[in-house]
Amino acid sequence: MTEENATVVERRGRTREMVEKLLVERQEMLVLFCQVAGLDPFTDKASVSERLQRFCQVLVDYMAFAHFEIYDRLARGKERRAGILATAEEVYPRIASLTEQAVEFNDKYDDTSPRADLSELAADLSHLGEVLAERVELEDRLIASMVSG
Repeated sequence: MTEENATVVERRGRTREMVEKLLVERQEMLVLFCQVAGLDPFTDKASVSERLQRFCQVLVDYMAFAHFEIYDRLARGKERRAGILATAEEVYPRIASLTEQAVEFNDKYDDTSPRADLSELAADLSHLGEVLAERVELEDRLIASMVSG
C-alpha cells in the first residue's frame, strides 16, 4: 500500500470513529428526550428539573460535538470528497437553524429549579421533538455520504 493510500485509509478510519461517537451521543440524547417527554406532569418538580437538566446537558454536548467535530471540519476545508461537500452544503443551513432552536430550548430549561414554571414544557418538548427528528434525518444523509466513500 502506498503512503498516500495509507493516509486515505487512516482518514476514513477517523471519519468512521467520529460518526460512531456522534451516533452514540445522539442515542443517549434521544433516550433522555424520551424519558423527559414521558414524565408525568404531576411528578415531583425536583425530579422533573433534575432529569430536564441532565437532558439539556447531553443535548448541548451532542450539538457541540456535531458542530465542532463534523461541521467545523467541513467548514475548515478538511474534507475533499465532492459528494460529502455537496450534501453538507445542502443540509447544513437547515441543520444550523435546527441547532439554534435546540439551543433556545436549552437556554429556557437548562437551569430550572424545582420552583420553576414548567407550564410550557410539554409544548416545548413537542416542538423540540420535531426539531430533533428533522435534524436526525438531515444528519443521517450527511453521515451516509461520509461513510459510503
